[in-house]
Amino acid sequence: MKIEELDDQESGLGCREEDNGVYEKQMMQLQIVRVDAKRALVGVGARILFYPTLFYNVFRNKIQAEFRWWDEVDQYLLLGAVPFPKDVPRLKKLGVGGVITLNEPYETLVPSALYRVHGIEHLVIPTRDYLFAPSFADISLAVDFIHRNALCCRTTYVHCKAGRGRSTTIVLCYLVKYKHMTPGVALDYVRSRRPRVLLAPTQWKAVQEYSRRHSRQLSSTTWSPSGDEVLITKADLEGYHSSSEDGATSTGKELAIVPRMMSRPMIARLSCLFASLKVSGVSGPVAGRMPEARAC
Repeated sequence: MKIEELDDQESGLGCREEDNGVYEKQMMQLQIVRVDAKRALVGVGARILFYPTLFYNVFRNKIQAEFRWWDEVDQYLLLGAVPFPKDVPRLKKLGVGGVITLNEPYETLVPSALYRVHGIEHLVIPTRDYLFAPSFADISLAVDFIHRNALCCRTTYVHCKAGRGRSTTIVLCYLVKYKHMTPGVALDYVRSRRPRVLLAPTQWKAVQEYSRRHSRQLSSTTWSPSGDEVLITKADLEGYHSSSEDGATSTGKELAIVPRMMSRPMIARLSCLFASLKVSGVSGPVAGRMPEARAC
């Protein structure tokens, strides 16, 4: 009888565990349904508001000098609103060699083919407007795209619809990784360049998460010599220390780490420069103050 009672207890525990598993699975499915419903609802609203808000931005750009269509954030980085086809030649004259589009297909006004005609690379990361942010993988792809262009002295134009949220998320993550800024400092800096930037809570959370992952990656990465450094072994130090036992005098030698004559980043810049010289009729980045950007 005791054995039978134990069996009954064990079967009861198994049923409860199975019930808990079913309950957790149902809750996860319910959460997925809620997220999908929210995404669909926001998507409908974004489609309805796209052209009214676009025309509103164009109107303000026409009547207010401080309401620029794009702003220079860094030497090789522009942040702004969705470009029109007539803007592509203007961007090329500003030295733009890459464009990152955070818009969904219905928001995109310039096809990739038109960018290619002008020798501009086009990276498309479709991201829903208002309450959504790019994934970590997409952010990493965009950040490295900006950096790769900057090494070749090419400007990258990052845009969404208004140049406030989705595109700002990418720019902030770039400043965090390659300009060594904290998220807060990066946001204050971008606001000083483009005052109307505004991030949704999910977008700001994405920037903070990117910063945390980048910090963990830096702390876990072991040091290895780059092309700009010389690795010195113990054998290299022989002969640089005087021996008091031998009565030898100091030779006055100094040990220093000398950078190589040509580093890999410099080679990359020169190769990009030679490649750009092959393209005729293309002007380089405009130095000094950026001209006022007006919507077409």
